[in-house]
Amino acid sequence: MNIKPRMQEKTLVYDGSFEGFLSCVFYVFEYKLQQVTIQNQLTNQNRLFSENESIITDLEKSDRVWQGLKRKASTITSTKIYYAFLSEKENIENILLSYIQYIFNHQQKVDTDYTNPSVLKTSQVAKNVSREKHRMEAFIRFKLTKDTIYFANIEPDFNVLPLISKHFKNRYADQKWVIYDIKRNYGMYYNLQTLEFINMEFPQNFDFTKTDNNFFSDKEFHFQKLWKDYFDSTNIKERKNIKLHVRHVPKRYWKYLSEKQPDL
Repeated sequence: MNIKPRMQEKTLVYDGSFEGFLSCVFYVFEYKLQQVTIQNQLTNQNRLFSENESIITDLEKSDRVWQGLKRKASTITSTKIYYAFLSEKENIENILLSYIQYIFNHQQKVDTDYTNPSVLKTSQVAKNVSREKHRMEAFIRFKLTKDTIYFANIEPDFNVLPLISKHFKNRYADQKWVIYDIKRNYGMYYNLQTLEFINMEFPQNFDFTKTDNNFFSDKEFHFQKLWKDYFDSTNIKERKNIKLHVRHVPKRYWKYLSEKQPDL
């Protein structure tokens, strides 16, 4: 009786960046790996009977995968893959790997073949990320600091900060501003010329839902009162539909909206 040895599964560990993920995809195709799992090093868990290998991010290789993907599929598809990656959902890397393999292994376009589980799941996740992106663009409220920089903090379900940069750069091109993701502890700073990603340290027990006069301009309190008065004056209580309102403005965003705060 011939017993074939079981092929050992390999786990590719990357740095968490999109380019790092695409470098892993390149590695999979280069070595024709069959039993493989991709894991973010920040959430890496040792798998039984699996050999771990750290993959160094290679921009040239990641770009080759990305450009090849754009040639094989539509721009909408590559956008969906990027959006789904930013969801940070558990196992999303392996769903996307399966999707990319499915695309490259077929001559005809298969990126809308929703009978394939990875195609369907990627589309569903990307739609949720896109919805969060648009909500962030609508619900972000800036506060003027004493350093004359407009500051806003966010806490989105998904890592949408890279997706909203173009919107705010175009809309507030004449102002210095920071949008900071307090859930992921990084932000985006616009200095009137360029955008850069930053990390910040905040005072202990800093309350992001409050407007502390130690950090924010006196003008900010006046701006907030004007905005809240305007919001209250246009809000017709007799026609208020709470269910509809919550559907459009979920309660998890309320703590960062100045119009939802108690009177100043």
